[in-house]
Amino acid sequence: MCTRNTPSLALARQSLRDALTRAGWDSESIFNAELALAELIVNAWRHGATASPVVLFSLLGGTLRVSVSDESDTFPEQRMPSGFAESGRGLQLVEGLTHRWGVDAQKRGKSVWYELDSAA
Repeated sequence: MCTRNTPSLALARQSLRDALTRAGWDSESIFNAELALAELIVNAWRHGATASPVVLFSLLGGTLRVSVSDESDTFPEQRMPSGFAESGRGLQLVEGLTHRWGVDAQKRGKSVWYELDSAA
């Protein structure tokens, strides 16, 4: 795992965990939301042409939306890596953990997002 800005990753995960706990989300959904968030942040560090991605999340009516923005105009591609590949499974993981995900172009860069509905 990428170690750049690890305290920022820990803070982002803790902030998300706290918000979802206060909203009454179950532990499995919180774990999935945190893991997907971590994957998007690490992808932004590795591929996003920025050391400090912008992380936003909102919780409306039982739906969590998380977006991670970076300065790269290159959209991520979901790949099918070989069995021994050390990378390339991140978006498959996000797809498996969340209900919806996508990428939006921004004036400068892009925002990769996911949505997860509360199990409660």
